[in-house]
Parts: sequence; structure tokens; C-alpha cells
Amino acid sequence: MAETVSDFMIQRLSEWGVKRIYGYPGDGINGLMGAFERAQKKMDFVQVRHEEMAAFMACAHAKFTGEVGVCCATSGPGAIHLLNGLYDANKDHQPVVAIVGQQARTALGGDYQQEVDLVSLFKDVAHEYVHMATVPGQVRHLVDRAIRIALVERTVTCIILPNDLQECDAVKAEPHKHGTIHSGIGYAAPRIVPTDEDLQRAADVLNAGKRVAMLVGAGCLRATDEVIEVAEILGAGVAKALLGKAAVPDDLPFVTGSIGLLGTKPSWDLMMGCDTLFMVGSNFPYPEFLPKEGTARGVQIDIDGKLLNMRYPMEVALVGDSAETLRALMPLLKKKTERAWRKKIEENMREWNEVLKARALDSGDPINPQRLFTELSKRLPDNCIISADSGSSANWYARDLMFRRGMMGSCSGTLATMGCGVPYAIGAKFAFPDRVAIACVGDGAMQMNGMNELITASKYWKEWSDPRLIVLVLNNCDLNQVTWEQRIMSGFPKFEGSQVLPEFPYAAYAELIGLKGIRLDNPEDIGAAWDEALSATQPVVIDAHTDPEIATLPPHISMEQAANFAKSILKGDPDKGAMIRQSYKQMLDGWMPHRRARKHEHAEEAG
Repeated sequence: MAETVSDFMIQRLSEWGVKRIYGYPGDGINGLMGAFERAQKKMDFVQVRHEEMAAFMACAHAKFTGEVGVCCATSGPGAIHLLNGLYDANKDHQPVVAIVGQQARTALGGDYQQEVDLVSLFKDVAHEYVHMATVPGQVRHLVDRAIRIALVERTVTCIILPNDLQECDAVKAEPHKHGTIHSGIGYAAPRIVPTDEDLQRAADVLNAGKRVAMLVGAGCLRATDEVIEVAEILGAGVAKALLGKAAVPDDLPFVTGSIGLLGTKPSWDLMMGCDTLFMVGSNFPYPEFLPKEGTARGVQIDIDGKLLNMRYPMEVALVGDSAETLRALMPLLKKKTERAWRKKIEENMREWNEVLKARALDSGDPINPQRLFTELSKRLPDNCIISADSGSSANWYARDLMFRRGMMGSCSGTLATMGCGVPYAIGAKFAFPDRVAIACVGDGAMQMNGMNELITASKYWKEWSDPRLIVLVLNNCDLNQVTWEQRIMSGFPKFEGSQVLPEFPYAAYAELIGLKGIRLDNPEDIGAAWDEALSATQPVVIDAHTDPEIATLPPHISMEQAANFAKSILKGDPDKGAMIRQSYKQMLDGWMPHRRARKHEHAEEAG
């Protein structure tokens, strides 16, 4: 059999180093599926339950490996289904290539079945590069450019392949003549460092600062040592944007954890008290959690010049790779001998850790979700990979899980879409089958699509060298994040018609499809449940029945937020009694954490 266009495409992707493609079949890509069958020794095809999940897994692959992720889908509806997962990759600046089928070239323009203008459809999410192949000779450079542009621009690209073209004879190289393209394989990332003059300007600002605050993001995930060393020289505290949670370990005393609505009070205090803001590899968007304009001088480093000087007016804004630029900057920095600012930061963190401990030990009905995360934090395996879905699970992930060096974690940072938690964890397992992956998801996201992807885990888990994939479901029968947003941001009572979810037995469902299920409704069993899950020999679902009235309190409660909370109660919130009790306990923990923590400890000893 002659080599087809599809065979050549799979071979070309393999030569680029692609080992795995996530997707779902359909007659719009039958030729491609045939090529997968013939290329099983060089390329894995991972069958998901829905094309959106394929895009999420490709995004997770890119996030956790730094490599390009690839997904594929059939024409029409299959291609459309990819979009949300691709937007997740686009918004978080991840290199992902989507390969989609199309109806036969002869039918295009004829309003044919499943015919969709795919170039227009993908033009926004894959705006850097989306093209449809019309002749076999195009495929070589379409693949080469799609992968290279995805890597260079850290974005989504798309190749559209009509189904009749897929089974044509391959053309590996066009004749050497005018009007042809002769592309090649390979990309080496450049070393991007600012000029010496600009580095000195940045150093001058940082050296002049007496209270330096660093804010690091995903751009620092491979700059851990450099961030730590610069922070030590400057006597700075280090706050982390959500996508940068794994950039620096949480066991360092000057690391204040996450920032923003999901953040810590020490991160808030760090930003409000600094006289110099040093933002590295972060596009954190919320100005209310940054210093007020004019109160701090600013220095920023980002590899993407389009993102500079957008979130805070910076005095010096540098285009550069985080690690390389910090290394170049270090010799110009002067070690600060006055450490009062650093001591205050560390003192704030010690107090905050007591607050977290006290809040986690508060009683819930039946389980306080914070305790689930603090108990997990103590047990996190070395080098584990953690995903968090959008919702209240992301809050507890951000605040209560203490990452150590070598761990990885991510969520849908910019798009903040629901439904990414389980496919992210599955993508992590395919990329690193020897590492433990843990997904932290709410019951809303689980019902939306997470349950379906458990079937994917059931299909493939025996291929993983370490079978441990753990899915923690916060089962509170409530779309909890939005419920609290309705109360705190809008002053509306909980609308049960939109917020209450149907009950579902997640642990029993896991057992039904061959996984292990643990039903958890007693707070005293939390530690044992985690121990059981972490020692299991198959994937596990922990169905944790949690209290929806334990609020994810922001690090600083504004007068407007307090007023809206009161309004939601006065307007007749159906759960106002529990709301008031749990919020009061958490605020009391913030005011007198040591006393509250000791009270809990004495109660446990007495019990």
C-alpha cells in the first residue's frame, strides 16, 4: 500500500517528537484513524469521551512537560467540541496543535452534511496559524509550521484536513521550483535577555527599595532557584499567582502563597506594604490586589512584550526569559542588610499558618473542605502532580496545599473553565505514568464531564507504571463558588433553582467502572481515607460530603463585600443560619488563631 497523506502526517509529527495524540474518531478523520492503526509502534492514540477532553489533555501535556500537545477531532461537531479546551490552552499560553477533519474538497461550498467553515471557526482561538490543506504537497509545511509556531508563540495552532485528501498518496517533497515550500523539522528556543543598560536600570530600582515584594507566575516554573536567590538578596517576600503555585516551594518562610481572591492574607499584606513591586513571569489581572498606583515603584520581567506594563505602571519593564534574566540581574543587585521587612513577612506567614490550621479544624456539616486539603497536604507524595478544577476546589488548592520542590500543579488559570480537573490529571498520568496524579474537583465539574473521563481512566490505567490517580470530589450538592459569588459580589440570596445539584454516588460509580471508591462523611476518617487512596493499586475516587456553607473568605474583606453578605441574608438566603455560623467561626479564627487552634487540640485530646 502506498503511503497516504495521513501516514505522512503521523510520521512527520513523530519526527517532531510527538508520541501521543488525544482525540475521538469520526468519519471526517477515517483516513487519519487508519494511519494511527498502521503506526501503533510510533504514535499512541488516546481515546477520550468527548473532544473537549482531548483538548484539555493536550493542554495539560503542554503545561506539565513544556512540549507541544496535540489533539484531533472529526469534522463539524467534533471540531466544534474542541473549542473550549483549546481556548484554555490559548489563554494560558500553552503550545497545542489541533488537527481536525473536513468534508471532501469537492463538496465544500455546497452546504454539505457537517460542513462548517472551520477556518473561520478556529480563526480566533488559533489566530497565529490555522490553515486547510488542499493538496498533498502542503501537508509537510503545514505540520512543520503548526508545531513551530505553537512553540514559538506559546499558543494554539490548527490544521484542517479534508477527508478525501487524507487518503491521497503522500507527497513528501514538492519539485524544486517556484511556488513550492520546502520546510524542515526542529526548533531551538532562543536565550532572551534584556540589554545590560536595561538590566542596570532594573537593578537601580530594586536596590533602592526598602520593602520589595515579588510576584511570580507560570513564567517562573522553571526559574525556581533564581527566584529564591533574588528574593534572598533583596530580602523580599514572594507571592504566587495561581498558575505559578509550583514555581517556589511553600516551605520557605518568606513565600506568602497565592494572591487574589483565592490568596492569603500575608500576600495581601505584602502587596499593600511594599515600596517596590517586582513582577516576574506573571500576568496576574486583578489590580485591587496589587499596590495602589503611585505607592510602589515597579519592575517587570516577561518573555512576551505584549504583556508588559499592563497590570501596574512599571518603571522598568524587561522582555526576557525569567531564569536567564534573573541570573543576569543578580550580579547587579546589592544584598539588603536591613531585614526588618523580611522578618515581618515571615512573622505574618507563621500567624497565617495558624489561621489555616484553626479554620481546617472547625466543624462542618458533615465535613469542612479545608480539612480535606490540609490532611492531604501533610501526605503529598514527592513529585506528585495536582490539578484543580474551577470553583471552590481551586480556593482550597491555592491556600491549603503546601507544595514542595519537584511537585507540579495547574488549573484553568485565565479562562477559568469548569471541567478541566479530571482530564488534566489524566493527561499528567500519560505524560508521567510513574508519578501520582491528584485531581481536586467540585461536584458541579464532576457532573459536567469528570465522571465521563473516569471511563477513560478505567480504560487505560493498567498501562501506567504507577496506577495511582486520585480524584477528590467535593460533594456538597451546590455550585458553591457561584453561590458565594452571588452572595458576596451581588448581594443576592442563593437561588436554589440554579445552584442546587442532584445527589450522585460518586464512590459507587467508581466501583461500577472498575475503580476504587471511598465514601467519606466523617471528619475523623479523612486521614485514613487519604492513606487508603495513596496506597491503592488502582485509581481512586474519594466522594467527600462537604459543607457548602464554609465560605472561601477573601484575604481582605471590603466594606462592599460585607454589605452584600448582609443583603443576601436580609433578602432571605435559604441557608442563612449556617452561613452566619460558619463565617463567624472563620473570622474568629483569623482574629485569634492560636487560641482557637489550642481549643481544637484540647477537644481532640479529650475525645
